[in-house]
Amino acid sequence: MKLVEAKAAFIQTWARLGTEWGISRSMAQVHALLLVSDKALSTEDVMQELQISRGNANMNLRELVTWNLLYRELVPGERREFFRAEKDIWEVAKRIARERKRRELEPLLRELDVLKQVDDPAEPGAQSFVHTVQDIRGFVAKADKGLERMLQADENWFFGTILKLLK
Repeated sequence: MKLVEAKAAFIQTWARLGTEWGISRSMAQVHALLLVSDKALSTEDVMQELQISRGNANMNLRELVTWNLLYRELVPGERREFFRAEKDIWEVAKRIARERKRRELEPLLRELDVLKQVDDPAEPGAQSFVHTVQDIRGFVAKADKGLERMLQADENWFFGTILKLLK
């Protein structure tokens, strides 16, 4: 397989995985392109390589910068912005997990805390509802705590622990 073909296949694979993780296809493609690029790319480079619009490229580049997965890079003599991806996959995984925790788990925990405050506990089904919400909240809190440990963990410790659990 030629390098060009391999890169194209990687970009499509990463895009497919991204959609399964809840990330837009375009965002995953932009991230994949920059992951496999050996140099920083401009918005125009991304547009041309992926055949996407300027708006689509700009929106996804900015979002990936917000997720702390891309860095802006200055190129001497150029007025355009250039971007490069974080290449340490452990760091990428931690940053994605941190962002998903911030966007998904933390708001869910806050919402569940509100939902378990039922004003009429004597009403039929109220106890069951509160119990269910508390069980879900407990599970989400444990997932949040586990994710926080992963974010603070060293890569070797994390994978060592996972391997011990699988034995």
